Amino acid sequence: MTTNTFPDPSANEQGAGIAAGTYVLHKQLEADCFKVGHLPLCQVLMMNDRQYPWFILVPKLADVREIYQLSLADQFRLVNESSWFGDMIMSQFHGEKLNIGALGNVVPQLHLHHIVRTQYDAVWPAPVWGKLPAKHYAVEEAARRIQLVETKLAEYRPAIDDIDALLYPSLNTDD
Repeated sequence: MTTNTFPDPSANEQGAGIAAGTYVLHKQLEADCFKVGHLPLCQVLMMNDRQYPWFILVPKLADVREIYQLSLADQFRLVNESSWFGDMIMSQFHGEKLNIGALGNVVPQLHLHHIVRTQYDAVWPAPVWGKLPAKHYAVEEAARRIQLVETKLAEYRPAIDDIDALLYPSLNTDD
């Protein structure tokens, strides 16, 4: 794993989501999203924009801005959680295409957008970023959608229970 030095978050007016080696959700994600729940590696958020089923997975790790900065095991966990989550929301929201993106230009903390798209959504087939202002959820509508996804999160099972044993068999000696 590559070790990088990151700027002091107290000096970062963008709120980098890094606080003395402890996972802290970036202030922009905190402001723009509802907290839905957790997977083993990621916190699950829902963007406050009812035009699309739009969720964000944020690895609960400090000092991570890019996927390549994750350990190999955490890279696998992230891809596994993202794949499972994408399949689940496509099924729940009857999507035609799943857009997944990790841009990080505004929010430097590593996070993966998962946006369910259909040919009938507001900007199809264009990307959603910067096209239309957000249309916020009514409280009841947000609560229903969060409850649906939260219930499904309880069904998650990792593809491989012990990824570290698979990736690093020499470390697992019972001799």
